[in-house]
Amino acid sequence: MEYRQQIIEEYKAAAEPLLKYLPWMEKNAGRTVSRNYQGNGLSKRTMSFPVYDATLMNFVREAAASPLMNRNYVYVYTRNRIRNHADEKRLIAGAELKDWEILGGILSKYVLEGQTKASLWGEAVQEDIFLLVLRKMREIIGYWDRAGRK
Repeated sequence: MEYRQQIIEEYKAAAEPLLKYLPWMEKNAGRTVSRNYQGNGLSKRTMSFPVYDATLMNFVREAAASPLMNRNYVYVYTRNRIRNHADEKRLIAGAELKDWEILGGILSKYVLEGQTKASLWGEAVQEDIFLLVLRKMREIIGYWDRAGRK
């Protein structure tokens, strides 16, 4: 019981800084949160690149620095046979305390891979992946935090 409460406290400390972004994620759920910058005076041969909302960029920076990041997220995807957004959403919806690593793995994929393929950040917002992971983390922490106090 004491060990479980210690784990919950660790998870809570890791997730709480990111939970402040939940209202923004809820407000922007399913939306496109980037626009392509082509700039004035750039030639037609210049490649455009996505420009993201500042709140999303702050979330990504904070998430990347959090203990939730798992550089081996690929193994989480392989082990759980995650191949598409439907698989991710199904696993997120059914996640429990024992599945915290899965939630961290899904979050890690979009945050870390997004550093080299920036379109993934927008995809995670548009597909509600960030929103669903944060909600599930909050739900798990809330449930076990209350259970530990009883």
